[in-house]
Amino acid sequence: MSMALRHIWTIAKRELNGYFGSPVAYVFIVKFLGLAGFFTFMIGGFLERREASLGAFFMWLPWLFLVLIPPVAMRLWSEERRLGTIELLLTMPVTAWQAIAGKFLASWLFLGLTLGLTFPVVLTVNYLGAPDNGVIFCGYVGGLLLAGAYLAIGCMTSAMTRNQVVSFILSVVICLFLILAGWPPVTNFFIGWGAPNWLVEGVAAFSVMPHFESLQRGVIDSRDVLFFLSVIGFSLFTTGVIIRSHRAG
Repeated sequence: MSMALRHIWTIAKRELNGYFGSPVAYVFIVKFLGLAGFFTFMIGGFLERREASLGAFFMWLPWLFLVLIPPVAMRLWSEERRLGTIELLLTMPVTAWQAIAGKFLASWLFLGLTLGLTFPVVLTVNYLGAPDNGVIFCGYVGGLLLAGAYLAIGCMTSAMTRNQVVSFILSVVICLFLILAGWPPVTNFFIGWGAPNWLVEGVAAFSVMPHFESLQRGVIDSRDVLFFLSVIGFSLFTTGVIIRSHRAG
């Protein structure tokens, strides 16, 4: 393992220990599983659908992530700035991108673990019918990529301010835009104001929903994967620019 990867993994382990060394991780896991079960079985009508699929679960996933991931991400850098430990972290023998990658990796692994704990729903649908587990697997891949995109955006907003509430609000607003960008009422709003087609199509192209829904249907298209990776890469790159500006300042 190269020295850079060792530094990234060291920071990731530090962050993971921070999660599970406090009630934060367990409260988040219980809250996510509880809400996922409620929306899947009570609101989504899982049993009433009478179909061997997890459509009722994946349908609500973007909205669950919208309200649950920003609270996880808002502390990544805001807490470091508030406590004044960001200077200590950046004076360690690690580069800014290694610190960013380590923090992001730890949080993404935590979210992946939380998502994986919904496996009883998969067992339930397999017990009740004969689902296409390949489609379910693709849905989970889409969920993990979507979580990574939201998390990277939250990481970026967290680096902007030491106020966690401000970071939370900014992250929710940006992620909500990515959900609603391709929604017909939004595009119709722009059309109604006489916006040119290229602008309407440009705004709709930012929507995460077509890419997530494509993966949810069991189609792993490189364009969908590239979209999510681009959002993650751009957000983390912007985080690096912000962090380096703090170091320079």
